[in-house]
Amino acid sequence: MSTILTDIAKRVYDHTWKLDPIVRSLLDTDFYKLLMLQMIWGLYPDVEATFSLVNRTRSVRIAEEIDEQELRGQLDHARTIHFTKNEMIWLAGNTFYGRSQIFDPKFLAWLAKFELPEYELRREDGQFVLHFHGPWTHTSVWEIPALAIINELRSRAALRGLGRFTLDVLYARAKAKLWSKVERLRELPDLRISDFGTRRRHSFLWHRWCVAALKEGLGEKFIGTSNVLLAMDTDLEAIGTNAHELPMVLAALAADETGLRAAPYRVLKDWERYYGGNLLIVLPDTFGTAAFLRDAPDWVADWTGFRPDSAPPIEGGERIIAWWRSKGKEPRDKLLVFSDALDVDTIEETYRHFHSRVRMSFGWGTNLTNDFADCAPLPNEKLAAISLVCKVSEANGRPAVKLSDNPNKSVGDPRAVERYLKLFGDADRVEQEVVL
Repeated sequence: MSTILTDIAKRVYDHTWKLDPIVRSLLDTDFYKLLMLQMIWGLYPDVEATFSLVNRTRSVRIAEEIDEQELRGQLDHARTIHFTKNEMIWLAGNTFYGRSQIFDPKFLAWLAKFELPEYELRREDGQFVLHFHGPWTHTSVWEIPALAIINELRSRAALRGLGRFTLDVLYARAKAKLWSKVERLRELPDLRISDFGTRRRHSFLWHRWCVAALKEGLGEKFIGTSNVLLAMDTDLEAIGTNAHELPMVLAALAADETGLRAAPYRVLKDWERYYGGNLLIVLPDTFGTAAFLRDAPDWVADWTGFRPDSAPPIEGGERIIAWWRSKGKEPRDKLLVFSDALDVDTIEETYRHFHSRVRMSFGWGTNLTNDFADCAPLPNEKLAAISLVCKVSEANGRPAVKLSDNPNKSVGDPRAVERYLKLFGDADRVEQEVVL
């Protein structure tokens, strides 16, 4: 990346062209998408999966903030993009998590011809109904660009009409706000933190500025970014492992309740076939962490670490540490990756609570790349980030479900959710406000 970054305020103010593409590269996605995609391509090439947009911040009527034709234009443009020759060379030749050639040449040959599939879009009660139907190998890839497009269109709509100096002040305040966070974080001596902010970023240019700021401000404490394009452009590590969609799909495909109950562990066995070492990170909360730990085979305790994603960080971390100890494992040899709704206060509190008791890493998302609270010279509530997700909703015609440790993050057909609750139980699921 050039050391001279784009003047974001000037570029926003000068924006007069008909289509300013938000997604310009298929590498502008999270690294776990590529890792999961390789496994899906290899083991489940014939599975059909639908991904659907869910706005958990129902008070925000996004279809009234964003022009539908603008959204269609951005989605249509994304469908024209292919991986470039340079991108494919980088994926083939780079080292990820200490491993060279992590991607199979046959997979990369398939990926070189990849294009995003069609979409279904309509408006309903102030919201967009957006679905991606087709092979799991294709619809999965829509999740990150779709979210990035919608969030940046919201930002553009919120800034439209603002004057040049107003925009200057807005971005100057946002930069100062982020830098004050950086100054606090660099006081934590053993901190390991990465950027997880692609899905709900304010804009691509702002995301790039944030990554550059963390790279300079935190030095070795900043271990990388989940965004593959930014990792390539800034010579950073690409960070990420796996996500909820894997157990959600395998559970939906299960022939009976025995198969459904075994789905989270079958995913881990599949993952282990493809990856190892530092990539062996367990995401336990798809159907509730308590149920996962209750039924987990002993070999799960041999994995590198856990990513508690929907329980409060300290509570979730303590639960996993207690489970490790019950399995005869020393927590100081293990890794906890915290990534849910983090900001500086939460990071500091969690770091100090677990320091010297367990290895830690933090994935900093929305409050890194989309925190413009109190930055606008005049109040502008439309600049506030919202909890927007794109989740798998159906696999081979059967409903997919996520229970989560927080019932407010559950997704799925209500009857299917009820069935899963009867099977996995409701233990330790605590209703909390979905922040971001």
